[in-house]
Amino acid sequence: MLETDKAFTGSIPENYDRYMVPLIFAPYAADLARRAASLAPGAVLETAAGTGVVTRALAPILSAGARHVVTDLNQPMLDYAASRLPSDGRIEWRQADALALPFEDGAFDLVCCQFGAMFFPDRPAAYREARRVLKPGGHFLFSVWDRIEENVFADDVTKALARMFPDDPPRFLARTPHGYHDTALIRSELEGAGFSGVTIETRAETSRAASARVPAVAYCQGTVLRSEIEARAPGKLEAATDHAASAIADRHGNGAVAAKIQAHVIVAAA
Repeated sequence: MLETDKAFTGSIPENYDRYMVPLIFAPYAADLARRAASLAPGAVLETAAGTGVVTRALAPILSAGARHVVTDLNQPMLDYAASRLPSDGRIEWRQADALALPFEDGAFDLVCCQFGAMFFPDRPAAYREARRVLKPGGHFLFSVWDRIEENVFADDVTKALARMFPDDPPRFLARTPHGYHDTALIRSELEGAGFSGVTIETRAETSRAASARVPAVAYCQGTVLRSEIEARAPGKLEAATDHAASAIADRHGNGAVAAKIQAHVIVAAA
């Protein structure tokens, strides 16, 4: 992962929430929230919360007396997340680095993280921190994307941009969001951090959009892929988005489109 892979700034948070969340994140957020609530936690820490899709799914089903601390390294993403939820006394918003959590040992019953672990520059350190802040018997619940070939629209966009920029293809999607899919490695790193009872479920869903342009805009303008495109061709973001949309339409049609997405959902015990 490059340092710039974490730079969700400018209009990226709004486009991310507007396009990416319904396209690929919402079904997994609902599932993760259900799993989290089923553990009946009294204190929840959410790391790498992004624009708050899991927070919005979890808040209505979390117990009335629960404490929910929502964190992200990226303040613009966290600000946007907070703006999307009404005031709720159970929820605390806090900028925090998952590799150096500003919380006491054993402060939480549950740490959850949707599609954030891929961005951690030192995952074993992040896992040790998650375990440190969990109470004995607490749980770490998180998800990561499977390889890019199992996530069709992301693969389509990556291949389309490789044709547009053959000398320096933008590889953000393959490198980072879809770059941490080896389940044996995930299990090994969790066990090395002191977790036990690790379970990993590979879960397929369907990504749907009203047109081919929606996933093209989502990936090209709602992720750090935007920065990679603009670095290679200033002023050509729309042209790159159009190129990706055309590639998706060629494969999936000019009307509503649908394609497979796939992720790993992991639960580990402290």
